[in-house]
Amino acid sequence: MKAKNEISKERKETVETAIEIKQNNLEISQNLLEGRFELYPENRRRSVNKVIYQSQYFQLVYNLNHKSLAIESKGDLIYSAIPYDTGRNYIQKASIQAILHPNETRKYIESHENNLKKYLALSIFQLTGQRVALDSNEVKRAYQQIFADPLFEMQVLGRLMQHDETGPLSANLAGKFLHSENRKTGISPYLAEYLKFVVEVTQNLPISTDGKNVHLLDSAYEQTKDNVYLEQSKNLALSSQSDLEVGLENLPVPLKVEIENIQIAEPIKEGMTKPLLKSNVGNQLRNLRKNYVAHSQNPKDLEQYFENVHSTENNNKINVISDIDSQDGKLPFSNPNFNILVGNISDSVVSDSKIQGIYVIGNHELADILSEQKIFSKSQWDDFREKEWFKDLVLDPDQAWPKLPIGDNYFYELIKEELAQNYPKMKILNNESVIYEGVRYIGLTIPVALAKRKKELQNFIAIELKRLLAQDKQIPTVVVSHAPLFNELGMLSPKSSSYNKSYKCAQGILSLFEDFNIIGAIHGHHHIPASSGQSKMVKFSNKNIFVVCSIYSKINTGFELAKLLPDTNMEKPLGLKEDKN
Repeated sequence: MKAKNEISKERKETVETAIEIKQNNLEISQNLLEGRFELYPENRRRSVNKVIYQSQYFQLVYNLNHKSLAIESKGDLIYSAIPYDTGRNYIQKASIQAILHPNETRKYIESHENNLKKYLALSIFQLTGQRVALDSNEVKRAYQQIFADPLFEMQVLGRLMQHDETGPLSANLAGKFLHSENRKTGISPYLAEYLKFVVEVTQNLPISTDGKNVHLLDSAYEQTKDNVYLEQSKNLALSSQSDLEVGLENLPVPLKVEIENIQIAEPIKEGMTKPLLKSNVGNQLRNLRKNYVAHSQNPKDLEQYFENVHSTENNNKINVISDIDSQDGKLPFSNPNFNILVGNISDSVVSDSKIQGIYVIGNHELADILSEQKIFSKSQWDDFREKEWFKDLVLDPDQAWPKLPIGDNYFYELIKEELAQNYPKMKILNNESVIYEGVRYIGLTIPVALAKRKKELQNFIAIELKRLLAQDKQIPTVVVSHAPLFNELGMLSPKSSSYNKSYKCAQGILSLFEDFNIIGAIHGHHHIPASSGQSKMVKFSNKNIFVVCSIYSKINTGFELAKLLPDTNMEKPLGLKEDKN
């Protein structure tokens, strides 16, 4: 029988070979795309974002710096006349799901009937000032109108997806949920042109899109399972392999005909409203938005009026979740298997005697633990009471975050001890590691991304990683921390206001990633919604590494990590096995 380290080495070589094949395929695909640059003269003026494909209203661009693809609307097209409308990505994703899975998306909308009727009653009130009951004829008629117009139905689907991920909506509801008002927004003709473009471009180039993210398909698309995104998204993303027969039947006839004939050079002329263009309504729209008063409310204040139609249970084998910030003293989901709680779980001193797995400390845990008077009065905190950051944690936590001690401070060990009493079956990892089903999880205490103290923080990360990795270079290892380790292994977009260019990986840490079999990183902290993508593959330290950031919402009760992990038959302990190193 082969020794365990020999089996591990063979598997590692097999995975590396598969990754190398995949990378070669992707490079071929990229070369094909780059060969299209010369087709568009405007690329001579574009140093980074090169046009790959375009129609009158949309274009596919390739970012040379990030080696990524994106679908963009061209400058003159207006997505929505509703000021500050944040639903575009949701609605685009909804439109693709509606043509891929029309029956399932209809059921999704119908499952929200009570919530939708509340939105419709509020929409009528915002429009007319008239209060109507949920069972009134006005609300019933408005509800039926949703299903009479497929492009409007896609929009409502997208709004419900947004509702489930970010909380109830409150501003300009009439334009979003009443068909008569929605016709003035320009979203339906925008959506028609968008659908024409995405079907066209996925038929002609080796790409797939879920309505927001665009990915290259390698030549082994149908055979390989090492492309994580593709394996997850075959049923969620549109590609040349997609079956659109049923979904297209539900579209307006002129749009259906144009998509089937793949003729997108000209906009729809028959039976459809033309898109809103800035060149036509620019001044009018600017004046509307200049004088607009949103009257929006915090989604958390509205949640009590809406019901959660989704199950709070999931059966993920390895369930990753973060940033729950529970307000009612309990976890809002259940999972009987192995859970990875990535910090900021509670703002109400939650306890749970059943949940199993591992837990890393976030910044909210600190203020949350100290908010409990019985805990705060313990003498164990006496050494910290006069410190400025500790006083802030008690009185004004937001002032404390940039002042927090680096993660090797004894303070965090005391926090860990208190958390352990609330979660007796969880292993709280305060700069420790455990092995579960052949994978080592290293939990680092990084409550916040201290970019202004980068040298101090990354020195801590390097020391702790080196200690916890020890001499075992073969075992697959995942690094878990509440705040991301550094930019290269973060899910935060460089376009975000929270992104800090200086928070890059230090060389000492990079060498550890090169020398050891670190296969992925998990973090939370930046409140990236599920709609932005919960995982991605990055090229780092000369290998492919996954990054996961799973933020809680009522529709997203956790991310299945098992599908990203190598299939290993190494020792699988019944419970957690602590790494003594």
